[in-house]
Amino acid sequence: MTRTLRDGFLAAAERFPQREALTVGEHRLTYDQLSTLARRVAATLDAHAPSGEGKLTAVFGHRHPSTFGGVLGALLRGHGYVPLNPAFPIDRTRVMLQRSRCDCVVVDPTAVEQIDGLLEDAERDLVLLLPDAEDVSAHAARHPRHTFLGAGDLASADTCRLGDASPDDVAYLVFTSGSTGRPKGVMVAHRNVNAFVDYMVERYSVTEEDRFSNTFDLTFDLSVFDMFCAWERGACLSVPTAAQKMFPGKYVKKEALTVWFSVPSTGVLMSRLKMLKADSYPSLRWALFCGEALPADIMERFALASPNAVCENLYGPTELTIACTYYRWDPERSPAECHLGVVPIGEPYPGMEVRVADERQAEVPRGEPGELLMTGPQMTPGYWEDPEKTATAFVVPPGETRTFYRTGDRVRWPEGGPIVYLGRVDNQIKIQGYRVELGEIEAVLRDVSGAEVGIAVGWPATASGADGVVGFVNAPDGDAAAILAAARERLPGYMQPSAVHLVDRFPLNANGKVDRKALLERLKGAES
Repeated sequence: MTRTLRDGFLAAAERFPQREALTVGEHRLTYDQLSTLARRVAATLDAHAPSGEGKLTAVFGHRHPSTFGGVLGALLRGHGYVPLNPAFPIDRTRVMLQRSRCDCVVVDPTAVEQIDGLLEDAERDLVLLLPDAEDVSAHAARHPRHTFLGAGDLASADTCRLGDASPDDVAYLVFTSGSTGRPKGVMVAHRNVNAFVDYMVERYSVTEEDRFSNTFDLTFDLSVFDMFCAWERGACLSVPTAAQKMFPGKYVKKEALTVWFSVPSTGVLMSRLKMLKADSYPSLRWALFCGEALPADIMERFALASPNAVCENLYGPTELTIACTYYRWDPERSPAECHLGVVPIGEPYPGMEVRVADERQAEVPRGEPGELLMTGPQMTPGYWEDPEKTATAFVVPPGETRTFYRTGDRVRWPEGGPIVYLGRVDNQIKIQGYRVELGEIEAVLRDVSGAEVGIAVGWPATASGADGVVGFVNAPDGDAAAILAAARERLPGYMQPSAVHLVDRFPLNANGKVDRKALLERLKGAES
């Protein structure tokens, strides 16, 4: 197999040039128009890129045609793309850019105001392309080290030459929460994501008539499903406006969506807004959820609201390429298969292999609880420039010759039944669908407070993880409000503590470790 991630889009653009490929608010682009934009981006960057440039291009933006043109433009160059989110704290974004060692950045209008912060203490000279900017002279004057290109500098699409790319090259590099306080970069190769996309478009019988939702930011790897499963078959990606994201039901109806994909939290929001009334969304053929534990009652309501849709719960960490197991909801059978009100994660995709293991990675008897280990064509190469973390997470279990990825999730796989999710083995939780390493928040709490110990707990708890985070620091004489404000400046919204409590000493468990359960009990007591 020599295909790479761009090939499906290019084939669709040849076959369906006048079909809609992308809608973003009032912007509606055909495949020909989106292909032209991507080719112009690629040709422009190739003409101005420094010699000896690496094989990654950054895309700094959010829900704008140029964001998606940047993603495709990077792939046309033969590069992987590195998504950067203007909603994240600029310090975090700057670290991601520096660690990825990108020389070129595509910046859409939603991120232009953050350019100054992005370039603060930049380690390398950069080429920044602002495809929608008529005048970039002010940026160039403030940052003479760097090259700024605007709309007037865009090259002709005819000058685009596809860059070399192999199945083993990085298709995209996404950063996830890291326990040391710095994000981990997960490298996803073309062969990994092609294995995923190939199976998905067949499983869901995608055609050029389909209209896909896009509820995920580019920095969330689930967005890859939305873009490339749609573009593989000539379907349309419908990107919601900010207002539509707040009222998802109206978005489904207005855009006549046929494929829905979101975190369960969005389903919870729709339920609270009374948007899951029976037969509300007849256009949907598929209703898919992923990213956190899925409450059974939400799946039941969504199924009733989508009478023509098949509903599935997907599961998969970024390291196993988007999703790698599925569970199809059956209103008669499924309620009995749920565990503590949570929908099972089902069974592995073809070619993906499951091992449920104990602490030593030895396989446990079928039906016994253990950590989920998986291997197969969707298993990624590891972490960007971090062999130590890669060696810890990608292991060869006893009696095996192959490498498996340790998901850190506790599961049970009963004989003849679906895999059931039991919770996290380690200190990771899901907040609003995002995987969060509490250790990263704790590192920030220690840093901004000067305290020796900072603890973060998910609170309040939900069936899918937690709705937020509360922090504790051993700084009894500190200023809780100041610590909270400083921590919020350093963390993305979904990781920001809702409160910080100052303690003299932490409760300890029998092993001498901080007793997190006791802290949660303290929060429960304060609530009652």
